[in-house]
Amino acid sequence: MLPTPDLSHLKRKDYEFIYEPAEDTFLFLDAFEDEVNFLKELQPTISLEIGSGSGCVTAFVGKILGESNCLKFCTDINPKAARATQGTAKQNQLSVDIIETHLVSGLLPRLEGRIDLMYFNPPYVLTPSEEVGSHSVEAAWAGGIDGREVIDEFLPYVKRLLSANGAFYMVVVNENKPDEIREIMKNDGFDSSVVKSRLAGREKLFILKFVRTAA
Repeated sequence: MLPTPDLSHLKRKDYEFIYEPAEDTFLFLDAFEDEVNFLKELQPTISLEIGSGSGCVTAFVGKILGESNCLKFCTDINPKAARATQGTAKQNQLSVDIIETHLVSGLLPRLEGRIDLMYFNPPYVLTPSEEVGSHSVEAAWAGGIDGREVIDEFLPYVKRLLSANGAFYMVVVNENKPDEIREIMKNDGFDSSVVKSRLAGREKLFILKFVRTAA
């Protein structure tokens, strides 16, 4: 069992401004632990986490990949989260490039078709639309109508960024209509599976995995 990344550099005050690791975060870690063999066989050369927050998930994935030549990128719209991710990478002896941007803005066309491993714990909570897209901690959870506004904005980028053999992982809840998301991605040329699921309070969490449909 792989240890949870060291986040001791982050203090209670920090979590007033960034998303504190919670059940969805730990489900993501458990899912990646289940995927260890797949990830090692994948041998990604470029990985990307969208909305890295504390940097916990990227640090965990970095530990799985070990001393590989994988370039690790993270994005976050929240400048405090970007700094937290950088601090977590340093605390866990990892090299990570953090880009302060909205979703993947600025990564195209440079990384088009080049990302082997991509993962996203999106803002999935059902909220009024006006709460979506702030630069503060609310951006970590405010998902708008059906919790899908940010998810739906991002999905078209998956086929542009992911490499031929790459994999994309995403956290969703039941209210996000996972089957509908899987159908959208199927129409974009992706097979999907549920890697892990868990009931957390009233939320039913899922980790979805997408790979390109074999020709």
